[in-house]
Amino acid sequence: MTPSVDDVLQRAHVVALPLAVKFRGVTTREALLIDGPAGWGEFAPFLEYGAQESAAWLRAGLEAAYEGFPEPNRASIEVNGTIPAVPAAQVAEVMARYPGCRTFKIKVAEPGQTLADDVARVEAVREAVAAEGRAPVLRVDANGGWSVEQAVEAARALMPLDYIEQPCATVEELAEVRRRLMQSGLFVRVAADESIRKASDPFRVAALSAADVAVVKPAPLGGVRRTLDLARELRSRHMDITVASALDTSVGISMGLAAVAALPTIIDDEDIDVTPAAAGLATGSLFVEDVCTPRRIVDGHLALEHPAPEPARLAELAAPAERRDWWFDRVKECWGLL
Repeated sequence: MTPSVDDVLQRAHVVALPLAVKFRGVTTREALLIDGPAGWGEFAPFLEYGAQESAAWLRAGLEAAYEGFPEPNRASIEVNGTIPAVPAAQVAEVMARYPGCRTFKIKVAEPGQTLADDVARVEAVREAVAAEGRAPVLRVDANGGWSVEQAVEAARALMPLDYIEQPCATVEELAEVRRRLMQSGLFVRVAADESIRKASDPFRVAALSAADVAVVKPAPLGGVRRTLDLARELRSRHMDITVASALDTSVGISMGLAAVAALPTIIDDEDIDVTPAAAGLATGSLFVEDVCTPRRIVDGHLALEHPAPEPARLAELAAPAERRDWWFDRVKECWGLL
């Protein structure tokens, strides 16, 4: 169904969620939630995004609220833990939020920190996972903070890794990092995240052979179905897929879980179902409070559940009136660009 903007705003709740750990430079995450006829949707582009880019986030929220999600192929989703750029001594405290996880994404290249800080943080995670009897699968995320030379140097210092996510800012730099890693005999995959913000971006990444892995997020890509279409195309171009969140509330996490759950079943040469890569969907652990009862991570997995926000939590976490008006104006600004 095609709603009117007035109908959407009548169903909308604007919330402000406090974060337990500073993430992406913020300590409070704002979001507009839509109580739709098919379920709850979320509209939460980061504050610095313009209307053109934010319109895809609105499209994703409308899909969830008014259309619902596609049929799932699995009911349990493996997730990775996320370690912000904290001191190595604080790693154990953050890891405790992710019980049973063997895959962790670790923030690196933080302004004001050194490669030695990154190495110490990654080693602390590696040792902690191994101490629990699990084989660690580690990813590092530089958020485009390195030069090509710094990325290759860091890869050498931080190996073994599942992949380096967005080591440099541009697609051309990603391609150069990937080329140099292969030439140096360093088996470290390159993943593209910030370079995949719009539905057209991944095809340029693929055309330049700039990454081995595409980190796809349903909100900025315009919804679950668009994400699934994109994943199908990228897999045909020999790129792996990691589904992740964009620091979403529990409502937005439902989009990511629905996307992983609906990924096609892949059977390998030994007739074994290939489990999707651990998804970056456990970021709810970074919030002090959320609009739903926190999802429980069990043995590194989240169940496919789409809980509705609790009225008491919506009231408690409601954003101030001026912020509510600001988000309503943002919806109206994006509406004409859908």
